Amino acid sequence: MTYCVAVRVTDGLVLLSDTRTNAGIDNISRFAKMFTWEVSGERAIGILCSGNLSITQGVITRLNKAIEKSADDPEIETVLNAESIYRIAELVGEAMQAQQDRYRESIQAGGAGADAMILVAGQRAGGRHRLFMVYSAGNFVEATDDTPYFQIGEHKYGKPILDRVLRIDMPLEQVVKAVCVSMDSTLHSNLSVGMPLDLAVMRADSFAFQTRERIEADDPRFIAISREWGERLRAAFRTLPGMTAAP
Repeated sequence: MTYCVAVRVTDGLVLLSDTRTNAGIDNISRFAKMFTWEVSGERAIGILCSGNLSITQGVITRLNKAIEKSADDPEIETVLNAESIYRIAELVGEAMQAQQDRYRESIQAGGAGADAMILVAGQRAGGRHRLFMVYSAGNFVEATDDTPYFQIGEHKYGKPILDRVLRIDMPLEQVVKAVCVSMDSTLHSNLSVGMPLDLAVMRADSFAFQTRERIEADDPRFIAISREWGERLRAAFRTLPGMTAAP
């Protein structure tokens, strides 16, 4: 499995994913689930993937092949020349549909699941920064001010902290802390999610990822957040009012 989270606030976008792929207790591998593209000063796009790895890798391959072909034929539409982030979400949905139509039946006949989900985030010049969640069927929904984040994969362990703290006007630095705590909670509760992590941060109207890095298991910043969060949770628990026994 995997855990990916993306947040859209007024200040910009934050994306975080793990890299563990689990095909059984004796077949655990590491694969990147975050992919980014940039056109300097014009657009930046990030994609996070979960679900059937062959499906999501096929989607990314289709997107990259279109970019390669557009070098000789500018009429080919790609994530680098599409008119909007909405249209890019459509292109991802179309690639997802194509992969599902071609492979879903044979994958399921072999006893595996073909479902997959993809998060699409980014901004292009002349538009606002946006965040979409693309489903297996190729359809998608967009994040709103009321629901400024999406999760895919093993999302339940990291959801409570996001529901409690995320706000549309939260500074990006605070959002990064929130998604790291969310990931830390998931890492502690689910062995199918694992380090290292991939992090990307884009400030609104910059059309570039100011942060695009891999966080290893020995990263002192992540270790400090994990340790401090655990200690403060235990301290808060000790100070909670007690429950009186029912009469």
